[in-house]
Amino acid sequence: MDRGSFFQRLKKGLSKTRESWVQRLEGIFQSRRWDEEALASMEEILLSADVGVKATQRLMEAVRRQSSKGNEGNAKNLSLCFQQEIINLLVGPEKKSAPAALPACPWVILFLGVNGVGKTTTIAKVADKYRQMGKKVLLVAADTFRAAAIEQLEIWGQRVGAEVVKHKAGADPSAVVYDGLHAAKKREVDVVLIDTAGRLHTKVHLIEELKKIRRVTAKEQSDAPHETLLVLDATTGQNAYQQARVFKEALDITGIVLTKLDGTAKGGVIIGIQEELGVPVKYIGVGEGVDDLQPFDPAGFVQALFEKG
Repeated sequence: MDRGSFFQRLKKGLSKTRESWVQRLEGIFQSRRWDEEALASMEEILLSADVGVKATQRLMEAVRRQSSKGNEGNAKNLSLCFQQEIINLLVGPEKKSAPAALPACPWVILFLGVNGVGKTTTIAKVADKYRQMGKKVLLVAADTFRAAAIEQLEIWGQRVGAEVVKHKAGADPSAVVYDGLHAAKKREVDVVLIDTAGRLHTKVHLIEELKKIRRVTAKEQSDAPHETLLVLDATTGQNAYQQARVFKEALDITGIVLTKLDGTAKGGVIIGIQEELGVPVKYIGVGEGVDDLQPFDPAGFVQALFEKG
């Protein structure tokens, strides 16, 4: 799927978000009555849209600055100012990510996320992208708590042409990671993608397990994991923030993958994640297909969110 096609999918997928609160914001911009009542209405819309408190405050400050310049009657200027501030917020600080020419071999990416967010399928989609770049990819099934997770990763591995290292269900996840990294070096693999468990109801055990996996990874591969990506489900709205905070207790997350943006009215959560957590969104997903996951483009996202028709 090319970028143009993905943009159309994204625009369609954001339709519920656009209808639930973006159109209401545009109505305020068009009202030409720019007073404290209008500002209060805007703030209420943003908070109810799961944009988050910090991001809402930053966006409101930008609008107040613009409206104080004598642009109260210029709806287009105010709207463009608002959109640009969202883009600025989404760009955020630069984080370490994998360039086309990988500086480490293998390049190791650790994936985190609770069950049901689309973590395993996300790993497969990222694997497919590296495969299309001509890279040899190895998947590591370190979510040993669920036999279904291991089986699902195997199926996806066959589909995208990536080998899978696994143990039996119930095995020590760190042992699987150890074997996976050794296999990667022996087979001259370019990229290693590690699946992990996401059992928040056993939070303490989960965090200790993830810390152990990280220790083993760092010991076996210098500077690894090179990326630690947290997969979040956009449909959960505010719950996504809480999940992210739990995982941040365990590991230094370098990026967010936001799945299931299609068909949810809670797409606003993507705006607040950077401001609330200080972690950039790296990928967004709008469907189940391999090509439905793409690198996140802040300007393209905002355009898809506000563009009519």
